[in-house]
Formats: sequence, C-alpha cells, structure tokens
Amino acid sequence: MSDLIPTLVVLAAVGSGLVAGLLFAFSTSVMPALGRRPAPEGIAAMQAMNSAILNPLFGLLFGGTAVVSLALAASAPFTGDEAGAGWRAAGGLLYLVGVVGVTMVVNVPMNESLDRADPGSEAGAAEWGRYLRRWTGWNHLRTALGAVAATALVLSVL
Repeated sequence: MSDLIPTLVVLAAVGSGLVAGLLFAFSTSVMPALGRRPAPEGIAAMQAMNSAILNPLFGLLFGGTAVVSLALAASAPFTGDEAGAGWRAAGGLLYLVGVVGVTMVVNVPMNESLDRADPGSEAGAAEWGRYLRRWTGWNHLRTALGAVAATALVLSVL
C-alpha cells in the first residue's frame, strides 16, 4: 500500500464517521423534536437549519470526504493486489452513493421545496407532514450507509 493511501483512508473514515454522526443526531433527536412542535415552528426551524448548514466547515467535511472517497474508490482497482483494496473501494462507494448521492438526489430537493413553503399556511403544514416522514426515512438510510462506509474504510487498514 502506498504511503498516501493509509492517510487518505483515515481522512475518509473520520469524515464519513463525522457526517454519519451528524445525520444520526438529526434522525434521533432533531427531527423528532421538530415533529413535536407546531408546523409553523418546525418548518421555520428546519428552514433555518437548512440555511445554516451551508457553511465552509460543513462543505469542507462533506465535500472533502467525497473527494477523498472518490480517490480511494477509483484507485482500488489499480491496487487490487494490496490488502484492503476491496474494503477501500466499498467504503468510498458507500459514502459517495449512500451519503452524497442520496443527499443530492433526495434530501436537497426536499429541502429546497420546504424552503419555498410558507410556514404559516395550510399548504406549508401539509408539506411539512410529508417532509418529516420522507426526509427522516431517507436520512436514516444516509446515516446507516455513512457508518458502514466508515467501518469498511477502517477494515481496509486492519
């Protein structure tokens, strides 16, 4: 294994774990708490969180982990004779597809739709009910796949 690959694996595993932890917090506490609030409060709070998370630190963590995961997944076939190459490929792909892919294809469009909702309207309340169930379900999947990605990456260096 080249000297760079273990460093990249550690970066990707830690990044995956941190992102999965953030998603876990949303699944287990943030979304249930928002669901207990009146719709206008829940909508307004989620709109604020969707805006606040778009910051350089989160972008570096989320996007940086994606870049490193892509490098690990793409290089694995060329290092297939090295121990852990399969785990590296699996971990990188799980993060890219299960966390980044689901986020971009499902969760971000839902966030954008919720951002357009009027928190005080009946239509907004109906949107909120659908959003809570669907967004949280997909978030559970992102959480699990992020944790599995981190595990696979760790296994690649053991």
